[in-house]
Amino acid sequence: MLDVTAVRYIVVGLANTLIGLFVIYMGLFAFGLGNVSANAVGYTVGILSSFALNKRWTFSHEGKALPAFIRFLVIVLLAYAANLATVLLAADVLGWNRYVAQGLGVVPYVVVGYVGSRLFAFRSPARQSARDRLPRSDGARRA
Repeated sequence: MLDVTAVRYIVVGLANTLIGLFVIYMGLFAFGLGNVSANAVGYTVGILSSFALNKRWTFSHEGKALPAFIRFLVIVLLAYAANLATVLLAADVLGWNRYVAQGLGVVPYVVVGYVGSRLFAFRSPARQSARDRLPRSDGARRA
């Protein structure tokens, strides 16, 4: 059974995809932007909405926003790298249909994004400080 945060993460992902696409289409249609500009604006808005929704709703993170945002961007880049590696492996090495490969690339993106967001980007400050107080296996205390 999926954890409630996993379900929320998926819902936020779907919402941020729709928000990003809406902004891209508005940029193209209403503002006459080119593909690159519209895509950049749409992805920026999508990433910002994903951060805000995941921080507040998915993970109920109460820590400082800027450090969490920087960690979130690191996770987004790692998730994208996992996505791209999967797509290239499936399409270019295994010779799979490129549309199938693109769809397959969503899986590692979501998994890396969720796990990284949960354990790194939006980790609970209370859990983190409690972990830091635990003695290390060599008997020394964590700094």
